[in-house]
Amino acid sequence: MENTAFTILLVDDESDILDFVGYNLRKEGYNVITSDNGRDAISKAKDYLPHLILLDVMMPEMDGIETCREIKRISGLESTLVVFFTARSEDFTQILSLNAGGDDYITKPIKPAVLVSKVNSLLRRHQIVKESETIYEVGDLKINKEKYMVYREGQEIQLARKEFELLNLLASRLNKVFTRDEILSRVWDDDVIVGERTIDVHIRKIREKTSSANIRTIKGVGYKFVQ
Repeated sequence: MENTAFTILLVDDESDILDFVGYNLRKEGYNVITSDNGRDAISKAKDYLPHLILLDVMMPEMDGIETCREIKRISGLESTLVVFFTARSEDFTQILSLNAGGDDYITKPIKPAVLVSKVNSLLRRHQIVKESETIYEVGDLKINKEKYMVYREGQEIQLARKEFELLNLLASRLNKVFTRDEILSRVWDDDVIVGERTIDVHIRKIREKTSSANIRTIKGVGYKFVQ
């Protein structure tokens, strides 16, 4: 798992926690966005669409429980992991947190190495589940991996087999840059000789057929699919 592909929103009203935990997560390779209150966290969650939110329970303006409920109602954040990160360890607080839509609970204080390991494990399990799904949605596209079908606004889009495999590869890891060599290896196999221009032609056809602006060209490197 390449951590640079994942964005974490860290929410806590203590600046020391934001600095310390943020530093350790960034050192691990994660993209980290910070917020010191619930309302600002909701705004940033909408802007950045993080893969995981580390959320304190006790905060001014809006506590973590209410913040979590609001975040879970936001379109595009339904699959975002929300992990409560708090010094309160009472059973009723944990129950409230999970009932609000939280996916897990981490109690402070915690050693940095243990926290990073926990985050790695949560994101790894989440990614495995996502990649195992037969049907999933990215951007305004719905992809059925089993039937090799793509839909946009309920309308089926006819893609050639290699076009579908290329789209599915890019969409399977949002924001990950797939190099040309990696695309050739995973879509066309190492024993098939094709020119790099083949990738460009397939990308152009996919963009035309899907009318999708989610596929971005990384000049001199490859392509990525953004949410």
